[in-house]
Formats: sequence, C-alpha cells, structure tokens
Amino acid sequence: MQGRLQQIQDELQQRTVSASAGGGMVTVNADGKGQIRSIKIDPSVVNPSDVEMLEDLIVVAMTDVQRRAAALAQEEMGKLTGGLGLPFQLPL
Repeated sequence: MQGRLQQIQDELQQRTVSASAGGGMVTVNADGKGQIRSIKIDPSVVNPSDVEMLEDLIVVAMTDVQRRAAALAQEEMGKLTGGLGLPFQLPL
C-alpha cells in the first residue's frame, strides 16, 4: 500500500488542473497536489487604476485551482483506500 501511495503522489505531481476567473481573464495552472505552476493574465484586465480587481481575480482562480487539486487528490486516494472512507490526508 505504501508503494501505491508513493505512485499516486508521483502521478499527482504530473497531473495538471486549471481554473480561471473573470471569464478566463486570469487562468491558474497547478499540479495535482495543488502547487501553482503558472498564472496567465489577459493584458486587457491589467488596469493600473484598478489593481484590486486583478488581485481579486487572481485569488479566486488560485483558490479554485487548489480546490480542484484537492478534489483530484481525494479521488485518487479513494481508489487506494477502496472507498473505505479512511481519514487520510496527502502529505505535501
């Protein structure tokens, strides 16, 4: 089981999850463990007089991508535990 756990962790690092905010104006990509890999910002959303809106869009996209990564990790761990509902958290 420990070998399978390591395999799942390795696979999660290779997976990519994405989330966006503002209708795709900000897109964040992370690995399956939730580590941010890239952020793309549409130039049209960059407004020096409204930096707060851009900051909010980035936070929304980052929160969503980390939620998606956690759901992916939970799904993969469910395969390992066979749906036993064991309390388990993936080490980061």
